[in-house]
Amino acid sequence: MIDIEKHQTIGQALLVAAQEYGPNPLIVVPANRERSYLPEGAELSYQQVAQDVRAWMDRYASAGYGVDKRAALFLENRPEQVIHKLALNAIGVCGVPVNPDYRAAELAYLMDHSRVDLIVSISSRLREIEDALALASHRPPVMLIDEARASVPPPGQPAKDRTPDSSTPASILYTSGTTGRPKGCVLSNRYELAAGAWYAGRGGLVDIREGGERLYNPLPLFHVNASILSFFCMLLTGNAQVQSDRFHPKKWWVEVRQTRATIVHYLGVIIPMLLDQPATTEDRQHHVRFGFGAGVEPQLHQVFEDRFGFPLLEIWGMTEMVRALVDNTPPRQVGTRAFGRAQHGLDVRVVDQADQDVANGTPGELLIRHSAKTPRQDFFSCYLDDEQATEHAWRGGWFHTGDVVIRDDTGMLHFFDRNKHIIRRSGENISAAEVEALLVAHPLVKTAAVLAVKDEVREEEVLACVVLNEIDGHPVDLGDHAGIARFARQLFDHCHANLAYYKAPAWMVILDSIPTTGTQKIQKHRIFPAGTDPRQTAGIIDFRHLKKRHTASRPSAST
Repeated sequence: MIDIEKHQTIGQALLVAAQEYGPNPLIVVPANRERSYLPEGAELSYQQVAQDVRAWMDRYASAGYGVDKRAALFLENRPEQVIHKLALNAIGVCGVPVNPDYRAAELAYLMDHSRVDLIVSISSRLREIEDALALASHRPPVMLIDEARASVPPPGQPAKDRTPDSSTPASILYTSGTTGRPKGCVLSNRYELAAGAWYAGRGGLVDIREGGERLYNPLPLFHVNASILSFFCMLLTGNAQVQSDRFHPKKWWVEVRQTRATIVHYLGVIIPMLLDQPATTEDRQHHVRFGFGAGVEPQLHQVFEDRFGFPLLEIWGMTEMVRALVDNTPPRQVGTRAFGRAQHGLDVRVVDQADQDVANGTPGELLIRHSAKTPRQDFFSCYLDDEQATEHAWRGGWFHTGDVVIRDDTGMLHFFDRNKHIIRRSGENISAAEVEALLVAHPLVKTAAVLAVKDEVREEEVLACVVLNEIDGHPVDLGDHAGIARFARQLFDHCHANLAYYKAPAWMVILDSIPTTGTQKIQKHRIFPAGTDPRQTAGIIDFRHLKKRHTASRPSAST
């Protein structure tokens, strides 16, 4: 395995890996005739990737890019997303991956907040970029890599003459916060390499064989899972990342078998979809040794393992710290939401609201750090331009995850609940505050509260509770079901047009009031009676069938 203490930057690690593992495949793209790129599939060796990276390094550096510059990468799940990130990182440029489901306003926010010096994209995305630039105050140049003779437009000012080091930012990943707009997590070269090295060193059932693994990851490259956790584990160990365009239930096993995958990454939403596929004699005809992921429903955990013949190793991690905890040592606690124990290099506490430790068996917030001496080592560097949020998350010398867990008497940690301001849908973190802000901006809306509700397929869905303004000086008649349905549809369309499709309300209920405190803070826990399913509320409207990817994105069979 490449020693990250000797080779401390992404550029150094890549070039050493190319020397060590040259002919081995690094990036594998499954064949897919329906895809707009590489329909026959491809295997790119370490040597090929390094050659392409060197060529782009020269072009970016010659144009004036280097340390202190940032580039947005809007290249979907194509291998170019990885190649350009590596090339930019190698000369000290920070990559800012773009969620391809972003709408114009969301993309404009990303450009304004991250103040990227360049947008790297493809021709099919140009219209979306132009729409976002029209809304943004910061308007960086655009380079379309699929254009003939694509030239690299220079930054406004040339980069500083500095060499990247382990602390140089490599990525800014946007993650939903609890109080509004997404926060930009700044991740250093050290963070990304340490994440890969940690994964490679877990041992037990997570046995990463040097030069012997092909890791199938259908998750998006704008997320920390595929772009950092699995990719750098593979790069440092001479292995290959099999990168699908996205998750397709009917193509999963075809691609896994075709690419001879030995490891698969999953989210909880993937498991029931695979179990829903008809059982066949080929269910165990694969090379998969283990699955690595989070969120499998407890009642499906053993069912899946019995049918397909490999363990699903449940993990816990987050963008701020993706050196995942994992239940990887037999006897595992299958079907209990267990995800591992504290380990050397990752201290853990479970605390109450006053940050006091709770007894084993008692739910509490998960706090983590590297160690008492170096609490922030290998964590995210900061939230971009938000020192207050960074220090608040690190209060008392521990990072506050916002996740509620239970620790049993063996030290095993079990996931219990999430911060109630975050909705977790099919692996996406959705800020309730962001959806609320958009709803309240609509002239029909007086106030709104957005909550998570259970979803049998996607884990959680978005529920919007709305109080309408008076119409022509009169309160809205809640008994006018046709009128209420019409108003609700207007609000859904407003959200769907201005947010990534998955953030739009799946359910909406129009109420005459929403409970508040004496200081007018909304009390979400009082909207519905305890123990009831909000989806059964009279008058609630189901918009799940309308939550579709926007037509600007390529069609798929994904969730």
